[in-house]
Amino acid sequence: MHKNQDLGLLLLRLGLAAVFFFHGLDKLNNIDGVIGFFSSLGLSAFFAYLVAIVETLGGLALFLGLWVEKTALALSVVMLIAIYLVKFSKGFFSGYEFDLMLLLSALAISIMGSGSYTVKHWLKNRN
Repeated sequence: MHKNQDLGLLLLRLGLAAVFFFHGLDKLNNIDGVIGFFSSLGLSAFFAYLVAIVETLGGLALFLGLWVEKTALALSVVMLIAIYLVKFSKGFFSGYEFDLMLLLSALAISIMGSGSYTVKHWLKNRN
């Protein structure tokens, strides 16, 4: 069987992009509720906005394949903090299992890079 690591990275990147973009957009559309939730964790409104923006713009950057390694690392930090502050106490099932997969997938992309299926690569080859 032919192996195509770039295609595998693209699929992983697009899946993460969709999850983070739409979760971030949902946070931005319900920012008052997110601020209230973050406040209940002892965090200021600044962090609610920060997470919402990082998730939304991070999802978009992953989709386009721009600044992928740094973006994936930032999203990994968001997930690590979410697991620590909210999800870990709920246990693995119905707790942090999904967030753990997002964390590990983002870390994998941060380590492996974007692959060649990116807007940047397409523009470079077009010229």
